[in-house]
Amino acid sequence: MALIQPRSTLKPMLRYAITDRIRLAANEPARQAALLAQASRLAAAGVDFIQLRERDLSAADLADLARSLLAVLHTHHPAPKLLIHSRADVALATHADGVHLTSSPGALTPAQVRTLFASASLPKPIISLSCHTLDEVVRAATSAPENRPIHILFGPVFEKVVGEKAVGEETVVDKKVVDGTGLDLLRAAARAAAPIPVLALGGITDANAAAALDAGAAGIAAIRLFL
Repeated sequence: MALIQPRSTLKPMLRYAITDRIRLAANEPARQAALLAQASRLAAAGVDFIQLRERDLSAADLADLARSLLAVLHTHHPAPKLLIHSRADVALATHADGVHLTSSPGALTPAQVRTLFASASLPKPIISLSCHTLDEVVRAATSAPENRPIHILFGPVFEKVVGEKAVGEETVVDKKVVDGTGLDLLRAAARAAAPIPVLALGGITDANAAAALDAGAAGIAAIRLFL
C-alpha cells in the first residue's frame, strides 16, 4: 500500500502529514523551498491535512511560512487543510484551517481555540489533538462537546525516534528508536474515542498502515513517511 499516491488508488483513509523542514536541506532558504515543494507534492496526491510543526521558528517567521504554504496548497483542488501546531495566534493571523493541540497540562483547549476563531469571524477551525495514553483519549472523548477535537492523533503505535538532532544534512545524532505501544492499545483508543476519528501515529510505513486501519484507525499521521 503506497500511501503517497492519488487517493483513487488507496483504501479509504485519512492522511495527515506533519512537517519537519530541518530534515529536508542544510540551510534555511533551501529548507523552506523544499518544504513548499513537499507540500505541493502531497496536495497533488490528495493528502487531507498538513500540520505545520516548526517549533523553532518565531511567530513571525512561522506566520510567513504558513502564508507561503497556504498559497501553494490553494493551487490544488481540493487543497489539504493546514493546521498550525499549538499556535492559535499564528493560525488566526494567517487564516489557516485549524490548530493542532497537545494533551499537556496548561495547553490550549479545543473550546478556547473555537472561541478565538469565532471572535475573529473565521470559519470553524479543524482541531486535532495528540494523545499518548488511553486516559488522555477517554478524557478528550468524554469532555463537553465544544471541547472535543475533530481528530485524535494516537501514538506512538509502532515506534518513536528520540534523541534525533539535525546537523547540516544529517539527522542521526544520538538517534534512538524505541518500541511503540502496539496495535492492541490503538484498538482500545479507537473504541474509546468513537465517534471521534483516531489517526495512528508513530513508525507508520506502507507495510504496517493496513494493520493500523484494521485495528480501528481512521487514517495515519506521520513525518518520515511523507518526506
